[in-house]
Amino acid sequence: MPAHAERSRRGLTRRHLLLAATATALPLPVLAQTAADIPEEVRAEMAGARLSGSGEFRYFGFLVYRATLWVGPQGLGAELGDAPFALQLRYARSLKGADIAARSEEEMRKLGEGGPQQRSAWLQAMQRLFPDVAEGDTLTGVFTPAGAAPAQSRFYFNGALRGAEGGTAFARAFFSIWLSPQTPAPDLRKALLARASASP
Repeated sequence: MPAHAERSRRGLTRRHLLLAATATALPLPVLAQTAADIPEEVRAEMAGARLSGSGEFRYFGFLVYRATLWVGPQGLGAELGDAPFALQLRYARSLKGADIAARSEEEMRKLGEGGPQQRSAWLQAMQRLFPDVAEGDTLTGVFTPAGAAPAQSRFYFNGALRGAEGGTAFARAFFSIWLSPQTPAPDLRKALLARASASP
């Protein structure tokens, strides 16, 4: 591999983690899923989970991850945080967990989510929750709205629980990176929300 290409590849691995304005997001076909196709952590956390949509996130042609969204029978709800959902990223390359957390906080700031102190606290939580990832690893966030218990986002790495962060504010800030109308990856958002409405 030429030296400049290798430097470019390393730069992608180190810096370009989640979303970027110059990236492209490719929708994947929305196929029917059986219960066996849904990750165990999603089935355990969400009664009646079903596939909403999925897509690929690429940066300058490099596949970074494949994203998949599951919702419950009531769909995503009128506002993010009204209903349970799960978002999984299946990584196609190695990234540092600390970099994933830092880029997530940056995207929250760009979207206008939270104040400086709040985002600082969220960054610390994400640094704790997000591990280093390699090709084939999955990171799944499952959001449960307030009910009998407070609202909570639980994060799983390759199916094993890493931890949780409470509050609807954090969930809206974090998952808005992909699901907000202001997301920097609108094509990926469209693919994820393909079947996000309530079941008939």
